[in-house]
Amino acid sequence: MTDHALACLQLRLCDARSAAVREALDHYGNAPEAWHALQQRDRSLERGLRAKHALLERGLAWLQEPGSHLLAWHETDYPPALRHVASPPPFLFVRGRCELLWHPQVAIVGTRKPSAAGLECAHQFARHLAGIGYTVTSGLASGIDAAAHEGALSAGTTLAALATGPDLAFPRGHEELFEAICRHGAAITEHPPGVPALRSHFPARNRLIAGLSAGTLVIEAAIRSGALITARLAAELGKEVMAVPGSIHNPVAYGCHQLIRDGAFLVEQPEEVAHILAAAGGGLAAPIPAQSRPRLPPAPPEEPALNGAQRQLWQALGHDGVAVDTLCLRTGLTAADISSILMDMEISGWVENQCGRYHRTIRNAPPARG
Repeated sequence: MTDHALACLQLRLCDARSAAVREALDHYGNAPEAWHALQQRDRSLERGLRAKHALLERGLAWLQEPGSHLLAWHETDYPPALRHVASPPPFLFVRGRCELLWHPQVAIVGTRKPSAAGLECAHQFARHLAGIGYTVTSGLASGIDAAAHEGALSAGTTLAALATGPDLAFPRGHEELFEAICRHGAAITEHPPGVPALRSHFPARNRLIAGLSAGTLVIEAAIRSGALITARLAAELGKEVMAVPGSIHNPVAYGCHQLIRDGAFLVEQPEEVAHILAAAGGGLAAPIPAQSRPRLPPAPPEEPALNGAQRQLWQALGHDGVAVDTLCLRTGLTAADISSILMDMEISGWVENQCGRYHRTIRNAPPARG
């Protein structure tokens, strides 16, 4: 292992401020001298580092694995797009195809609890954008993020910005998706190997998504959502902000509607995203003021208490009209079973049929029978 890699890990794991580390790297031009200088200036840094010996050893071992990369602030291969984010990370840990950091990127982000229609939308948009040459960037979270990564992998490349070290998949259950991203795309983080997900890591992770991407597309987000943080950071960087509108009865569409009110582009088709990004120099979406406080919509009606099959259909219906054949694809149930369950739910006032497309009713439903 080189002195450079060791010094980079020491600088990352010590308690020095990020700004001080970046300044030292700029001044000395190499990590070993920068580490030595900071040590001389503050003897407590080395003492504090001793408590992180296990993380240091884990980082050194990770760097010897194929596809593992460590990019330092003072090096020419540090992605220029991240030099302009708030408090740029002095070091980036990358697993996979490092060259994707310079590839044209578009971020797709949204709620962790999407509707079935939202998942389909994220997959469709990501697949199209990856298919025409964009790297789709997201945060590996459940819901919209995961659907965007999967859609992109089906047609091209994707990049995941992590809130953990580069050797950990979060949340649990995303290990297979994480490995696929690292094989065919890349994962990037400012945290060294072995660092778990902490609550404070997620907003910081979002600035990497916003900084790397030419534009950010939000698909289903509540009023208070990490996806809206990413959108605000993108707007502050002068990047394009886009949102897919949703049903007025869908609580996770309210954040998208607020973004559109604040100047984000309303998009309905993936081709529109490509056109907006291609014309980025011709006019930006209006920045979202950091101090703005969106208006809260009225609370949505409570969901009815349903049995297992009814609950499965309720979730598959989402908030917009759906035909029976679509429900078959979403649930795996037969058309006969779905028609029977829907008839019972319609009689009970939980759904309504409008020209062959089933909708959730707006009013509160009575409790499930039996």
